[in-house]
Amino acid sequence: MRAIQITEFGGPEVLNVTELPDPVAGDGQLLVEVSRAGINYADTHQAENSYLSPSTLPMVPGGEVVGRTADGRRVVALVGTGGYAEKAVAPATLAWDVPDAIDDLTALGMIVQGATAWILLRRSVHMEPGESVVVHAAAGGVGTLAVQLAKAWGAGRVIATASTKEKRDLALELGADVAVDAAEPDMKAALIEANGGRRVDIVLEMTGGTVTDDSLKALAPYGRLAFYGMASRQQPQPVKPANLMAHSTTIAGMWLAHIFQLPGDLMRKALDDLFALAADGRLRVIAGGEYGLPEVRRAHEDLRARRTSGKLLLDPSR
Repeated sequence: MRAIQITEFGGPEVLNVTELPDPVAGDGQLLVEVSRAGINYADTHQAENSYLSPSTLPMVPGGEVVGRTADGRRVVALVGTGGYAEKAVAPATLAWDVPDAIDDLTALGMIVQGATAWILLRRSVHMEPGESVVVHAAAGGVGTLAVQLAKAWGAGRVIATASTKEKRDLALELGADVAVDAAEPDMKAALIEANGGRRVDIVLEMTGGTVTDDSLKALAPYGRLAFYGMASRQQPQPVKPANLMAHSTTIAGMWLAHIFQLPGDLMRKALDDLFALAADGRLRVIAGGEYGLPEVRRAHEDLRARRTSGKLLLDPSR
């Protein structure tokens, strides 16, 4: 089969098209003929071995696929690695049937980005109707869905940040009440101004550096910040617990992998909610572009340069 293989860690230049033997499913696994694979920002960390879980070489990157099993089931699955290929092996427990009404783009948009937005709002910050919600990187895969979910679940005011006018316009189209330039030099002041002069209740943050620092300072008493990424690759300032107490502030970290350590199939519940909202037309995945195998380097370059919006797909047949 054709696949992308990494034999040394680094940037987009280490992604190479190659021919590999077809993978073989073992006990408790499914062999999936891949229709589309998702391309995520986390894949750029995987390629340079800077992700939360260490990578091992040689490696076929890509953590999510949608396709058909040998018995004809159409599934969306988390594979950890191996997704950038014509065929992939998935643990049977990490594969979920996809309703006929849900296309490949929507299925892949929901399994990581959609589930991340769902967990952030439902479990990490416990959003209540009427609260103000800041969504940083609001034109990205998680951001576009978080904006829509926050509105669907009754947020009082959704404040989006994005790096270009086109991205800010997209966030507004998806339901954000106001959009802020991600390059604002004083993000604290910009967020408070966007919230009508009031401090904000919730921040969903995946940028890092001063964006995290300023967002924390913009929180109202009992405000919550959920930290789920560090796209800038810059560490925020250390947080002193006494300062959290002084402002009744909550900081939550979120890594989707931990959802599987909770009782019950929380991923199934999240996907059921997300697929139902999508089928009703209340939630849509933004198509961010589709790439063939030889174009994967460009996909990673686009991600790292923040030139993308929405969900990126890999078509392994191309």
